[in-house]
Amino acid sequence: MDTSVLSALFAVLTALANAVGTVLQRVAARTVPRGDAFSPRLVRYLVHHRAWLAGIAVIVAAAVLQALALAFGPLSLVQPILVLELPLALVIAQLFTRTPAPAGGWRACILTTAGLALLLGAAAPAEGGREVSAAAWSAALLAVGLGSAACTAIALTRPRGAARAALFGTASALAYALTATLMNAAIDTLEDSGVLALAAAWQTYGCVAAGACALFLLANAMESGPLIASQPALTLGEAAASLALGIFLNGDQLRAGWWFAPQAAGAAMVIWGVLLLSRLGPPRSAESPT
Repeated sequence: MDTSVLSALFAVLTALANAVGTVLQRVAARTVPRGDAFSPRLVRYLVHHRAWLAGIAVIVAAAVLQALALAFGPLSLVQPILVLELPLALVIAQLFTRTPAPAGGWRACILTTAGLALLLGAAAPAEGGREVSAAAWSAALLAVGLGSAACTAIALTRPRGAARAALFGTASALAYALTATLMNAAIDTLEDSGVLALAAAWQTYGCVAAGACALFLLANAMESGPLIASQPALTLGEAAASLALGIFLNGDQLRAGWWFAPQAAGAAMVIWGVLLLSRLGPPRSAESPT
């Protein structure tokens, strides 16, 4: 089997696992006391909740699947596929709340999936394999850190609700994109130099730290408002930031020339589908903030 096909398959499985984990975390976050938001008490509360622990276990499995996807394909192929997490999470959330899918929900899911297939088929992402300089890493870390911090700071000024959830979702998306980028670098180190080099690489520990920050920000997004508000920001933000980081750091390449037209059409379909999905969602009684 072609390595790009294997990479895409593991990426789809990653999206499914992330969707399940996100819904489980949302189930737990809805019960968090209001005074525990964005504090160590939030983590202390959640670690005693079985749904949240189950969600963490699923997300750890998703990280393993993502590492396998990145081992077989470039960051610019794997991360856009994770946009599928959005329709999958919303469908799974509907099942959890035992409510029927809203009108137009399946149409929006099909539109998003078809747009993603068109975008990736036209772009045909290829791994650049460029050696990343210390200056490039510094610029990427600074940009992602400032972006995530800015979203977090603005979120903390907003009351609980859709805007706060979307801002925390965006902050988490940037942290997850950095986690995937560092994971990709760590995997390259493992393949090139072995386990000892992996243990000595700063990217390995940076991946763990960025992942922990992403999880904390995601927990706050889940606590702040409905899944339908945070999930589009999380999935689209992670895909866009990962694609940008793959091109900037690794020199990943997309097909140029007339291929830009179907790429743009596919991207427009994805954005349209996500916007439609963001206007749907479960009834207010099932997803209102607690």
